[in-house]
Amino acid sequence: MDGFDIFDRIADLRATGRPFCVATVVRTAEVTSARPGAKAAVTETGEMIGHLGGACVTRAVQKAALVALAEGDPQVIRVKPKDKVVALRDADGTQVYKSGCPSGGTVELLIEPYSRAPMLCILGDTPIARAVAAHGALAGFRIALHEEVPFDGTCQRFEGADLDALDLGERDVIVVATQGQGDLTCLKAALQSAAGIVTMVASRRKAAVLCKRLLEEGMSGERAGRLKAPAGLDIGAVEPGEIALSILAEVVMWRNRHRLAGSAQTGLA
Repeated sequence: MDGFDIFDRIADLRATGRPFCVATVVRTAEVTSARPGAKAAVTETGEMIGHLGGACVTRAVQKAALVALAEGDPQVIRVKPKDKVVALRDADGTQVYKSGCPSGGTVELLIEPYSRAPMLCILGDTPIARAVAAHGALAGFRIALHEEVPFDGTCQRFEGADLDALDLGERDVIVVATQGQGDLTCLKAALQSAAGIVTMVASRRKAAVLCKRLLEEGMSGERAGRLKAPAGLDIGAVEPGEIALSILAEVVMWRNRHRLAGSAQTGLA
């Protein structure tokens, strides 16, 4: 693999936005082809980029990488000869994988997941919308805003209520903060998107009226039922900055539940 540099390949993967793990050999014991410091990247499909050792280590890393990506947390694993494995976790809590390789060595690896930060898409050009964007950027979200909304930072832009170019997924959040400016159009676009959660700055009564109109237009009850309104936690917020803070608190709570659960969530409990 002349010219191969694992750090360059990791940078290439980050640029694509695809989730992946970096696996690093931390230490070895007895005879093994793995060497401390060796690194490889493992994509969400199990593709291994780089070399860590034999087939037994490769299979264990691929399995552990999928777990790490689902849970969102780094982990340490050990690959041990099967005749030395008495439990699937060692006394120190490390996950153990059995190896049938004839070398008979033990390999300890650090598995570190990487995925892009969730996107926070804000619909509307209002004081609350701008405050949500500012708070969201500080909380580490990728921000998406209508092309005409002023924002002092990096963000993705969209025109009107066209969200297709954003490639939203289950980890992403939409906040509808239109407050009377194109409410129905923007809410419809949000609910038809693939975002994991849709929340709206609106009273329950207003949200119910809007959803009823969308149902009358043919939207399914399942889609309309995804809406969480009013947006935010009840902290007695009054000013736009306070309301935005309550919204971000709720969004962060959802993000952390999603990460810890390691599975898709479609709303807040």
